[in-house]
Amino acid sequence: MTDIKFAYWIPNVSGGLVVSKIPQRTNWTYDYNAQLAQTAEEVGFDYALAQARFIASYGAEYQLEAFTIVSALAPVTKKLKLIAAVHPGLWHPGVVAKIGSSIDFISNGRFALNVVSGWFKDEFTIYGEPWLDHDERYRRSEEFIRVLKGLWTEDEFHFKGDFYRINGGWVKPRPINQPHPEIFQGGNSKAARRMAGRVSDWYFMNGNTIEGVREQIAEVSALAREAGRTIKFGLNAFIIVRDTEAEAHEVLREIIAQADVEAVKGFGEAVKQAGAATRERQGMWANSNFEDLVQYNDGFRSGLIGTPEQVAEKIGQFYEAGVDLILGGFLHYSDDLPAFGRTVIPIVRELKAHGRTAEELVQV
Repeated sequence: MTDIKFAYWIPNVSGGLVVSKIPQRTNWTYDYNAQLAQTAEEVGFDYALAQARFIASYGAEYQLEAFTIVSALAPVTKKLKLIAAVHPGLWHPGVVAKIGSSIDFISNGRFALNVVSGWFKDEFTIYGEPWLDHDERYRRSEEFIRVLKGLWTEDEFHFKGDFYRINGGWVKPRPINQPHPEIFQGGNSKAARRMAGRVSDWYFMNGNTIEGVREQIAEVSALAREAGRTIKFGLNAFIIVRDTEAEAHEVLREIIAQADVEAVKGFGEAVKQAGAATRERQGMWANSNFEDLVQYNDGFRSGLIGTPEQVAEKIGQFYEAGVDLILGGFLHYSDDLPAFGRTVIPIVRELKAHGRTAEELVQV
């Protein structure tokens, strides 16, 4: 299984990756994130994803802006690919094309972009930006990506859409990563899936079961084939690895027991309102319960909780289902991220090559 990739959520937002009052050994500051990124690439991570937040929500009072943090991490890393999240509507694609190309140039081809259509209404309205209907937000995001690709690849790009007009634009220097930096996208609605099939390189999935992941991969892959394309898949997971399964599940129990109830409910109301605006009334968090929402991308549902061998086996199952990348969040980044890299990633890398179970590999 040497070709599966590993990414981690950059903790560039305060409060960690769970909406809980449980103590966490992590930090949102630049110095902390620079050291963490160096550790991550040393222990086998391939990508790092910076969140995009502008105002406090679900307890995330402090936020380092996504483009800024990935550009600052570029010179202190050597091989880690750095993904910045961006919200169409708050950014113009021409400006993002220039910023992205610059970061890609500085990092020698290690920049990528996660296009987030938006679920947090307040982040638009506080800046006086219109809050579009759900499916319109995805239409805008699709145009946003088409403009990015055009500016990154054409000498004189023209575009006439419903949201953007480009009259002979170009970007120099061109991105080093050819034909353009990788473009990621999430979203569970039909609009999101259709958009992914047409324009995105990667489709991020919220945490889910093996069966749920298979369903999404089958549908989005079919949509991509209809458009004459192929697409890769990333899966979000909150990862808890301990010496015993009981210890790992006790950590999960404590996270949920100490959940910030008011913040979780506020987050749940916001995201479910956004999802209810879809044509099919089926958004990203449509089936999430309170416990799921304590990790704000349903990370518990992926079930990467247990011993190193159990977690590696489960990752192998997701890989067989079509997952190309695991996007991990951790409780104690200072300890859990390097431990995952040193104990779980090597087992995963060997599983396919040796045709053995994780337990058998550990006993060799």
